[in-house]
Amino acid sequence: MNFRPKSRDEPEINLIPFIDVLLVILIFLMLTTTYSKFTEMQLRLPVADTEAQRDYNKEVIVAVSSDGRYMVNKTPIAGRSVEAIAAALTDAAQAGKDSVVIISADASATHQSVITVMEAARRSGLNQITFATQSSAKAGAK
Repeated sequence: MNFRPKSRDEPEINLIPFIDVLLVILIFLMLTTTYSKFTEMQLRLPVADTEAQRDYNKEVIVAVSSDGRYMVNKTPIAGRSVEAIAAALTDAAQAGKDSVVIISADASATHQSVITVMEAARRSGLNQITFATQSSAKAGAK
């Protein structure tokens, strides 16, 4: 009779497959993740290079200053509301719905002031909107 206890093998946890699965998941996450660095963007607007500028016969030029004042065809607008700008655009649009609104905004003007002009043009029924820019050669000379 053999009364000696049987030697039991210690249970062993094999970590190699677990590590392999984690590395595959890590590589998948690294490849599919997009990294956005908005703090590093430096924007200077508006500057653009164009080959030839278009000449519109039926244009309404809206100037937006950096402090939020508006001028339609070199005529100052008393109010800063959408309704006041829409009324001025309706009066200035001699060609009616075929008129082109050219927004000439200062580079430091707020986006909201430009959106206000776009909303006023929509309310006036003027669907053709474009933006005036200066060439990069002129911007570098200043």
